[in-house]
Amino acid sequence: MIEGHTLDSWTRISDQQLPAYQWSVVLAGFGAPLFLFLAGITLMLAAGGRLRKGTARSEVTRAAFRRGAWILALAFLFRLQSFLISGGEFPRSLLKVDILNVMGVSMLIGAVGWMAVRTSSARAALFILLTVAAAMLTPLVRQSALLSGLPDPLEGYLVPLRGLTNFALFPWAGFLTAGCAVGTWLDAYSSGKDEGRLPIRLAIGGAVVGTAGYLCSLLPPLYPESDFWTSSPTFFFIRLGLLLLGLTAADVLSRFWRAAPLQQFGRASLFVYWVHVEMVYGVLSAPIHRRLPFTLAVIACAFFSVAMYGLVRLKERAKGSGFGQFDITRFRLAR
Repeated sequence: MIEGHTLDSWTRISDQQLPAYQWSVVLAGFGAPLFLFLAGITLMLAAGGRLRKGTARSEVTRAAFRRGAWILALAFLFRLQSFLISGGEFPRSLLKVDILNVMGVSMLIGAVGWMAVRTSSARAALFILLTVAAAMLTPLVRQSALLSGLPDPLEGYLVPLRGLTNFALFPWAGFLTAGCAVGTWLDAYSSGKDEGRLPIRLAIGGAVVGTAGYLCSLLPPLYPESDFWTSSPTFFFIRLGLLLLGLTAADVLSRFWRAAPLQQFGRASLFVYWVHVEMVYGVLSAPIHRRLPFTLAVIACAFFSVAMYGLVRLKERAKGSGFGQFDITRFRLAR
Protein backbone atom coordinates (compact mmCIF):
# COMPACT_ATOMS: atom_id res chain seq x y z
CA MET A 1 0.00 0.00 0.00
CA ILE A 2 2.73 2.46 0.96
CA GLU A 3 4.89 1.36 -1.97
CA GLY A 4 2.09 1.86 -4.45
CA HIS A 5 1.12 5.30 -3.22
CA THR A 6 4.60 6.74 -2.77
CA LEU A 7 5.94 5.58 -6.14
CA ASP A 8 2.78 6.71 -7.90
CA SER A 9 2.90 10.16 -6.32
CA TRP A 10 6.62 10.86 -6.25
CA THR A 11 8.11 9.23 -9.39
CA ARG A 12 8.63 11.64 -12.27
CA ILE A 13 6.50 11.05 -15.35
CA SER A 14 9.39 10.13 -17.64
CA ASP A 15 10.48 7.29 -15.31
CA GLN A 16 6.99 5.85 -15.08
CA GLN A 17 7.61 4.16 -18.42
CA LEU A 18 10.50 2.11 -17.01
CA PRO A 19 9.93 -1.67 -16.75
CA ALA A 20 10.90 -1.58 -13.07
CA TYR A 21 8.23 1.02 -12.37
CA GLN A 22 5.63 -0.97 -14.32
CA TRP A 23 6.38 -4.07 -12.25
CA SER A 24 6.09 -1.99 -9.08
CA VAL A 25 2.58 -1.02 -10.22
CA VAL A 26 1.68 -4.70 -10.62
CA LEU A 27 2.94 -5.40 -7.09
CA ALA A 28 1.10 -2.39 -5.69
CA GLY A 29 -2.06 -3.67 -7.36
CA PHE A 30 -2.33 -6.33 -4.65
CA GLY A 31 -2.61 -3.80 -1.82
CA ALA A 32 -6.27 -2.89 -2.25
CA PRO A 33 -7.48 -6.48 -2.89
CA LEU A 34 -5.61 -7.63 0.20
CA PHE A 35 -7.07 -4.78 2.25
CA LEU A 36 -10.61 -5.81 1.25
CA PHE A 37 -9.92 -9.56 1.45
CA LEU A 38 -8.68 -9.35 5.04
CA ALA A 39 -11.59 -7.12 6.02
CA GLY A 40 -13.98 -9.83 4.81
CA ILE A 41 -12.13 -12.52 6.77
CA THR A 42 -12.21 -10.38 9.91
CA LEU A 43 -15.92 -9.66 9.56
CA MET A 44 -16.78 -13.36 9.55
CA LEU A 45 -14.34 -14.30 12.31
CA ALA A 46 -15.70 -11.54 14.54
CA ALA A 47 -19.30 -12.63 13.92
CA GLY A 48 -18.52 -16.30 14.54
CA GLY A 49 -16.55 -15.51 17.69
CA ARG A 50 -19.41 -13.47 19.16
CA LEU A 51 -21.90 -16.21 18.35
CA ARG A 52 -19.81 -18.87 20.11
CA LYS A 53 -19.58 -16.67 23.19
CA GLY A 54 -23.35 -16.77 23.50
CA THR A 55 -24.19 -13.41 21.96
CA ALA A 56 -27.68 -13.37 20.46
CA ARG A 57 -27.76 -13.78 16.69
CA SER A 58 -29.61 -10.47 16.31
CA GLU A 59 -26.91 -8.65 18.26
CA VAL A 60 -24.15 -10.31 16.19
CA THR A 61 -25.90 -9.09 13.06
CA ARG A 62 -26.21 -5.56 14.43
CA ALA A 63 -22.51 -5.58 15.34
CA ALA A 64 -21.60 -6.59 11.78
CA PHE A 65 -23.79 -3.80 10.40
CA ARG A 66 -22.26 -1.30 12.81
CA ARG A 67 -18.78 -2.26 11.66
CA GLY A 68 -19.65 -1.67 8.02
CA ALA A 69 -21.45 1.58 8.79
CA TRP A 70 -18.49 2.74 10.89
CA ILE A 71 -16.07 2.21 8.01
CA LEU A 72 -18.41 4.01 5.61
CA ALA A 73 -18.66 6.94 8.02
CA LEU A 74 -14.87 7.02 8.28
CA ALA A 75 -14.68 7.16 4.48
CA PHE A 76 -16.61 10.44 4.42
CA LEU A 77 -14.64 11.77 7.38
CA PHE A 78 -11.42 10.93 5.54
CA ARG A 79 -12.58 12.86 2.47
CA LEU A 80 -13.50 15.82 4.70
CA GLN A 81 -10.02 15.77 6.25
CA SER A 82 -8.43 15.69 2.80
CA PHE A 83 -10.60 18.59 1.63
CA LEU A 84 -9.74 20.72 4.65
CA ILE A 85 -6.00 20.07 4.33
CA SER A 86 -5.43 19.97 0.58
CA GLY A 87 -8.58 21.51 -0.86
CA GLY A 88 -10.49 20.33 -3.90
CA GLU A 89 -13.68 20.82 -5.85
CA PHE A 90 -16.66 21.16 -3.52
CA PRO A 91 -18.73 19.04 -3.06
CA ARG A 92 -17.30 16.54 -5.57
CA SER A 93 -14.12 15.93 -3.57
CA LEU A 94 -16.18 15.08 -0.48
CA LEU A 95 -18.19 12.48 -2.42
CA LYS A 96 -15.26 10.73 -4.09
CA VAL A 97 -15.57 6.94 -3.96
CA ASP A 98 -12.38 5.47 -2.54
CA ILE A 99 -11.32 2.19 -0.96
CA LEU A 100 -12.98 2.90 2.41
CA ASN A 101 -16.30 3.68 0.71
CA VAL A 102 -16.20 0.38 -1.15
CA MET A 103 -15.10 -1.44 1.98
CA GLY A 104 -17.92 0.01 4.08
CA VAL A 105 -20.65 -0.81 1.55
CA SER A 106 -19.17 -4.27 0.92
CA MET A 107 -19.11 -5.00 4.65
CA LEU A 108 -22.78 -4.08 4.85
CA ILE A 109 -23.38 -6.60 2.06
CA GLY A 110 -21.33 -9.13 4.02
CA ALA A 111 -23.45 -8.50 7.12
CA VAL A 112 -26.61 -9.14 5.08
CA GLY A 113 -25.10 -12.37 3.77
CA TRP A 114 -24.19 -13.51 7.29
CA MET A 115 -27.71 -12.74 8.51
CA ALA A 116 -29.49 -14.37 5.56
CA VAL A 117 -27.85 -17.80 5.82
CA ARG A 118 -27.39 -19.86 8.96
CA THR A 119 -25.09 -22.77 8.04
CA SER A 120 -21.39 -22.34 7.28
CA SER A 121 -21.47 -24.31 4.04
CA ALA A 122 -24.44 -22.38 2.66
CA ARG A 123 -22.93 -19.08 3.78
CA ALA A 124 -19.62 -19.86 2.08
CA ALA A 125 -21.50 -20.85 -1.09
CA LEU A 126 -23.42 -17.56 -1.03
CA PHE A 127 -20.24 -15.51 -0.72
CA ILE A 128 -18.56 -17.49 -3.49
CA LEU A 129 -21.56 -16.78 -5.70
CA LEU A 130 -21.38 -13.06 -4.89
CA THR A 131 -17.64 -13.07 -5.63
CA VAL A 132 -18.09 -14.69 -9.03
CA ALA A 133 -20.98 -12.34 -9.81
CA ALA A 134 -18.91 -9.26 -8.92
CA ALA A 135 -16.14 -10.35 -11.28
CA MET A 136 -18.25 -11.59 -14.18
CA LEU A 137 -20.68 -8.66 -14.17
CA THR A 138 -18.00 -5.95 -14.08
CA PRO A 139 -17.55 -5.59 -17.88
CA LEU A 140 -21.33 -5.65 -18.40
CA VAL A 141 -21.98 -3.03 -15.73
CA ARG A 142 -19.27 -0.75 -17.09
CA GLN A 143 -20.62 -0.99 -20.63
CA SER A 144 -24.27 -0.53 -19.66
CA ALA A 145 -26.01 2.76 -20.29
CA LEU A 146 -28.74 1.98 -17.77
CA LEU A 147 -26.80 3.51 -14.89
CA SER A 148 -26.23 6.86 -16.58
CA GLY A 149 -29.52 8.16 -15.21
CA LEU A 150 -28.33 7.84 -11.64
CA PRO A 151 -26.84 10.85 -9.84
CA ASP A 152 -23.06 10.86 -10.28
CA PRO A 153 -22.35 10.27 -6.55
CA LEU A 154 -24.38 7.04 -6.74
CA GLU A 155 -23.27 5.94 -10.20
CA GLY A 156 -19.67 6.38 -9.07
CA TYR A 157 -20.09 3.45 -6.66
CA LEU A 158 -20.94 1.12 -9.55
CA VAL A 159 -18.83 2.33 -12.46
CA PRO A 160 -15.66 4.44 -12.52
CA LEU A 161 -16.37 8.11 -13.18
CA ARG A 162 -13.44 10.36 -13.96
CA GLY A 163 -12.49 12.53 -11.01
CA LEU A 164 -15.06 10.87 -8.75
CA THR A 165 -14.20 7.15 -8.52
CA ASN A 166 -10.97 5.55 -7.41
CA PHE A 167 -12.60 2.18 -6.64
CA ALA A 168 -16.01 0.87 -7.69
CA LEU A 169 -18.07 -1.95 -6.18
CA PHE A 170 -17.62 -3.90 -9.43
CA PRO A 171 -15.28 -5.76 -9.15
CA TRP A 172 -13.71 -4.62 -5.87
CA ALA A 173 -16.53 -5.80 -3.60
CA GLY A 174 -15.76 -9.29 -4.85
CA PHE A 175 -12.47 -9.36 -2.95
CA LEU A 176 -14.30 -8.64 0.31
CA THR A 177 -16.96 -11.29 -0.33
CA ALA A 178 -14.15 -13.73 -1.19
CA GLY A 179 -12.63 -12.88 2.20
CA CYS A 180 -16.05 -13.54 3.77
CA ALA A 181 -16.07 -17.01 2.21
CA VAL A 182 -12.58 -17.75 3.52
CA GLY A 183 -13.46 -16.25 6.91
CA THR A 184 -16.49 -18.54 7.09
CA TRP A 185 -14.27 -21.55 6.49
CA LEU A 186 -11.68 -20.38 9.00
CA ASP A 187 -14.37 -19.89 11.62
CA ALA A 188 -15.92 -23.28 10.93
CA TYR A 189 -12.56 -25.06 11.13
CA SER A 190 -11.22 -23.06 14.10
CA SER A 191 -11.95 -25.78 16.63
CA GLY A 192 -12.33 -28.83 14.38
CA LYS A 193 -10.01 -31.76 13.89
CA ASP A 194 -9.41 -30.76 10.25
CA GLU A 195 -8.08 -27.31 11.16
CA GLY A 196 -4.56 -28.21 10.07
CA ARG A 197 -5.76 -29.22 6.62
CA LEU A 198 -7.44 -25.90 5.84
CA PRO A 199 -4.25 -24.05 4.73
CA ILE A 200 -3.53 -26.89 2.30
CA ARG A 201 -7.04 -26.73 0.92
CA LEU A 202 -6.80 -22.95 0.57
CA ALA A 203 -3.48 -23.32 -1.24
CA ILE A 204 -4.97 -25.86 -3.63
CA GLY A 205 -7.99 -23.62 -4.17
CA GLY A 206 -5.73 -20.63 -4.79
CA ALA A 207 -3.65 -22.55 -7.31
CA VAL A 208 -6.76 -23.73 -9.14
CA VAL A 209 -8.41 -20.29 -9.21
CA GLY A 210 -5.24 -18.46 -10.24
CA THR A 211 -4.30 -21.01 -12.91
CA ALA A 212 -7.83 -21.03 -14.30
CA GLY A 213 -7.79 -17.23 -14.49
CA TYR A 214 -4.45 -17.26 -16.30
CA LEU A 215 -5.48 -19.96 -18.79
CA CYS A 216 -8.72 -18.14 -19.52
CA SER A 217 -6.72 -14.98 -20.22
CA LEU A 218 -5.06 -16.83 -23.12
CA LEU A 219 -8.41 -17.58 -24.74
CA PRO A 220 -10.38 -15.17 -26.94
CA PRO A 221 -11.91 -12.66 -24.51
CA LEU A 222 -15.47 -13.27 -23.37
CA TYR A 223 -15.88 -9.51 -23.09
CA PRO A 224 -13.95 -7.96 -26.02
CA GLU A 225 -14.41 -4.42 -24.73
CA SER A 226 -13.08 -5.13 -21.22
CA ASP A 227 -9.58 -4.08 -20.17
CA PHE A 228 -7.44 -6.88 -18.75
CA TRP A 229 -5.89 -4.77 -15.98
CA THR A 230 -9.07 -3.08 -14.75
CA SER A 231 -12.31 -4.86 -15.62
CA SER A 232 -11.33 -8.33 -16.85
CA PRO A 233 -12.68 -11.26 -14.77
CA THR A 234 -9.55 -13.23 -15.68
CA PHE A 235 -7.23 -10.76 -13.93
CA PHE A 236 -9.60 -10.68 -10.95
CA PHE A 237 -9.32 -14.46 -10.50
CA ILE A 238 -5.56 -14.42 -11.04
CA ARG A 239 -5.21 -11.94 -8.18
CA LEU A 240 -7.68 -13.85 -6.02
CA GLY A 241 -5.74 -17.07 -6.53
CA LEU A 242 -2.52 -15.34 -5.54
CA LEU A 243 -4.22 -13.90 -2.44
CA LEU A 244 -5.25 -17.40 -1.34
CA LEU A 245 -1.73 -18.68 -1.93
CA GLY A 246 -0.33 -15.69 -0.05
CA LEU A 247 -2.61 -16.40 2.90
CA THR A 248 -1.29 -19.95 3.08
CA ALA A 249 2.31 -18.76 2.74
CA ALA A 250 1.78 -16.26 5.56
CA ASP A 251 0.37 -19.03 7.77
CA VAL A 252 3.40 -21.22 7.12
CA LEU A 253 5.83 -18.34 7.60
CA SER A 254 4.23 -17.37 10.92
CA ARG A 255 5.14 -20.79 12.31
CA PHE A 256 8.84 -19.99 11.91
CA TRP A 257 9.03 -16.19 12.08
CA ARG A 258 6.94 -14.07 14.40
CA ALA A 259 7.38 -10.98 12.19
CA ALA A 260 6.42 -8.55 14.96
CA PRO A 261 6.84 -5.39 12.81
CA LEU A 262 4.50 -6.77 10.14
CA GLN A 263 1.98 -7.74 12.81
CA GLN A 264 2.09 -4.23 14.23
CA PHE A 265 1.56 -2.77 10.75
CA GLY A 266 -1.38 -5.15 10.28
CA ARG A 267 -3.03 -4.19 13.54
CA ALA A 268 -2.64 -0.52 12.67
CA SER A 269 -3.50 -0.91 8.98
CA LEU A 270 -6.36 1.57 9.00
CA PHE A 271 -4.33 4.08 11.00
CA VAL A 272 -1.45 3.75 8.51
CA TYR A 273 -3.80 4.21 5.58
CA TRP A 274 -5.47 7.20 7.22
CA VAL A 275 -2.21 9.02 7.94
CA HIS A 276 0.00 8.20 4.99
CA VAL A 277 -2.35 8.94 2.07
CA GLU A 278 -2.60 12.62 2.88
CA MET A 279 1.15 12.79 3.55
CA VAL A 280 1.96 11.17 0.20
CA TYR A 281 -0.58 12.91 -2.04
CA GLY A 282 -1.35 16.09 -0.08
CA VAL A 283 0.29 19.47 0.33
CA LEU A 284 2.90 18.16 2.78
CA SER A 285 4.84 16.40 0.03
CA ALA A 286 3.79 18.65 -2.87
CA PRO A 287 7.39 19.76 -3.67
CA ILE A 288 8.34 16.20 -4.71
CA HIS A 289 5.15 15.18 -6.53
CA ARG A 290 6.12 13.56 -9.86
CA ARG A 291 9.68 14.93 -9.52
CA LEU A 292 11.88 12.10 -8.20
CA PRO A 293 13.84 9.67 -10.37
CA PHE A 294 12.51 6.15 -9.88
CA THR A 295 15.55 4.96 -7.91
CA LEU A 296 15.33 7.92 -5.57
CA ALA A 297 11.57 7.39 -5.19
CA VAL A 298 12.24 3.79 -4.11
CA ILE A 299 14.74 4.99 -1.51
CA ALA A 300 12.27 7.62 -0.31
CA CYS A 301 9.60 4.91 -0.07
CA ALA A 302 11.87 2.80 2.14
CA PHE A 303 12.62 5.69 4.49
CA PHE A 304 8.95 6.68 4.57
CA SER A 305 7.95 3.10 5.47
CA VAL A 306 10.40 3.12 8.38
CA ALA A 307 9.01 6.47 9.48
CA MET A 308 5.45 5.10 9.35
CA TYR A 309 6.49 2.11 11.44
CA GLY A 310 8.01 4.48 13.97
CA LEU A 311 4.73 6.41 14.02
CA VAL A 312 2.83 3.19 14.67
CA ARG A 313 5.15 2.35 17.56
CA LEU A 314 4.76 5.88 18.92
CA LYS A 315 0.97 5.59 18.69
CA GLU A 316 0.95 2.28 20.55
CA ARG A 317 3.29 3.61 23.21
CA ALA A 318 1.15 6.73 23.71
CA LYS A 319 -1.97 4.59 23.96
CA GLY A 320 -0.29 2.29 26.46
CA SER A 321 0.73 5.22 28.64
CA GLY A 322 -2.82 6.51 28.83
CA PHE A 323 -2.66 9.19 26.14
CA GLY A 324 -4.81 9.04 23.05
CA GLN A 325 -7.43 6.76 24.53
CA PHE A 326 -9.93 8.10 22.03
CA ASP A 327 -8.74 7.06 18.57
CA ILE A 328 -10.94 7.61 15.53
CA THR A 329 -9.04 4.84 13.70
CA ARG A 330 -9.21 2.30 16.51
CA PHE A 331 -11.20 -0.06 14.26
CA ARG A 332 -8.76 -2.80 13.27
CA LEU A 333 -9.02 -4.57 9.97
CA ALA A 334 -6.75 -7.44 11.02
CA ARG A 335 -7.68 -9.73 13.86
